[in-house]
Amino acid sequence: MDSMVNPRLEVLAIIPARGGSKGIPRKNIKLFAGFPLISYSIQAALNSKYVTRVIVSTDDEEIATVARQYGAEVPFLRPEQFAQDDTLDLPVFEHALLTLAKTENYQPDLVVQLRPTSPIRPVDLLDDAIGLMIDHPEIDSVRGVVPSGQNPFKMWQIDKTTGLMTGLIPVEGIAEPYNAPRQKLPETFWQTGHIDVIRPTVILEQHSMSGKHIKPIFINPDFTVDLDKPADWKRAEWLVWYGGLEMVMPGNKRRPLPETVELVVFDFDGVMTNNWVTVDQNGIEAVTANRGDGMGIGLLHKRGIKTLVLSTEINPVVSARCQKLKIPVIQGVKDKPVVLKEYLSNNQINPEHVVYVGNDINDVPCFPVVGCAVAVADAHFSALSQADLILSRKGGKGAVRELCDLLLQD
Repeated sequence: MDSMVNPRLEVLAIIPARGGSKGIPRKNIKLFAGFPLISYSIQAALNSKYVTRVIVSTDDEEIATVARQYGAEVPFLRPEQFAQDDTLDLPVFEHALLTLAKTENYQPDLVVQLRPTSPIRPVDLLDDAIGLMIDHPEIDSVRGVVPSGQNPFKMWQIDKTTGLMTGLIPVEGIAEPYNAPRQKLPETFWQTGHIDVIRPTVILEQHSMSGKHIKPIFINPDFTVDLDKPADWKRAEWLVWYGGLEMVMPGNKRRPLPETVELVVFDFDGVMTNNWVTVDQNGIEAVTANRGDGMGIGLLHKRGIKTLVLSTEINPVVSARCQKLKIPVIQGVKDKPVVLKEYLSNNQINPEHVVYVGNDINDVPCFPVVGCAVAVADAHFSALSQADLILSRKGGKGAVRELCDLLLQD
């Protein structure tokens, strides 16, 4: 592949993101592993050495605002007629190209489609796919594919009248492909939503999103994600946190949990509690804690892992809970990172061997001090976007135990 970037080549990345998603409401801006879903596709385009412009085609003002915050342009709002449940990609891309040509006299050489619902992309995917188009001027498009999970030659169709089955696709030279061993059947591939690179003439003149001459860009199947249902979302977030994939991330690269953990530092309110407080007529405060969290902390202590609570508040309830769990506590902390650094220095603890668990704005400055920053599931956006790991459980509802179990895994 030619590694030289042609400065005259205009490559437009278009990210289609309508506002009326049904399976997962507002999914295009729903937080996915700490960032709005659409931001992953925007970042992939911004990282490319070839892409010269990134736009989001949407009918939704809120999506447009988020897209701009993460570096994309939204030069127009898509008309409602092109934002229906059954709207195909073709009219969306025709509208975008024709609108840009009319309003700006802008005509790109290549168009890249990045679907937000396939956010887990290899870091070099865009440049490899665009490079194929540059090196092969005879082709109409490049499409991302993975090996088929199920072989279509072993699929059936059922006659609605007779109820009898017939093979879906015949194979020349094999009488009954559905009874043949997999190794004897043609290799097949499944198109993913990671990337398509298309020549604009294919869209505007052939009225096609692929054309007739299509080359594949092969993608590691481990990256295969299509977010359509809530269950897809949870599985995909697991891949981000624990899959070990070298993928495009909107923020700083996520750090894994340290192999050696000397100390776990907890915020109190919103981490060891659900962030609620009850106050009686005498002004006495009470909070709710999770017994499972307490058990997890006890198991950490048995493993030799130290713990610490840093709390902004000064409250007897914090002291009482920490005393019961045998956790050292520092209360009334106004500058958490300063106090944390002093504690680590005084106790000769390597910061790289420390895990910090927080939930709010005042925890974020501690994140770069330690080896791994963790946020509970219902943390403030600022913490979610900066954390290395986001737990699946909320503060006071098993988040601490979840982290303890992760740290105790052999």
